[in-house]
Amino acid sequence: MNDSTFLSNLNEHMALCQQLGTLDTSVSQAIQACVQSLQKGGKLMLCGNGGSAADSQHLAAEFTGRFSKDRPPIAAVALSTDTSALTCIGNDYSFNDIFARQVQALGKAGDCLIAISTSGNSANVLAAVAAAKSLGISTIGLLGRDGGKLKSQCDISIVVPSQVTARIQEAHILIGHSLCGAVELKLGLVSAD
Repeated sequence: MNDSTFLSNLNEHMALCQQLGTLDTSVSQAIQACVQSLQKGGKLMLCGNGGSAADSQHLAAEFTGRFSKDRPPIAAVALSTDTSALTCIGNDYSFNDIFARQVQALGKAGDCLIAISTSGNSANVLAAVAAAKSLGISTIGLLGRDGGKLKSQCDISIVVPSQVTARIQEAHILIGHSLCGAVELKLGLVSAD
């Protein structure tokens, strides 16, 4: 008997990819927001829970390390990586504050927060966006399903049109890689060839 799990997932993935072209405008707006922030000396902050925390770390590493070619590092930090800060804030305040407190401590007007949530309803990501907005930090939501509460809270919302968490996360990485590649190109840090 042939296990069709892989082929089933692949077909679902390809069907979703056919719909992602509708996100071109919002992805272009997100690229521009990142570029404007970085050109003015700002930094990118990323946050999310679970797989979205891993995506935050992955994308921050692409910016600070390199993506396609050798180039100067780009200022980016994943707010999910400092276990001491996460456990301190979670213990002394609440889990809902773990990202917002870091945004308040590290962020400044002109920075850009990339908030990743497959549901769009993560309370601690919503709190981070609220903290960012109060500081004059632009906000990009990398979301799924119907965008949840974050869709209306973020300056730019990129909503992957799927109900399946795994497919949303796969699309988030494709979009994140597109952000990295376009940002380094628009900043003139790599050539187009």
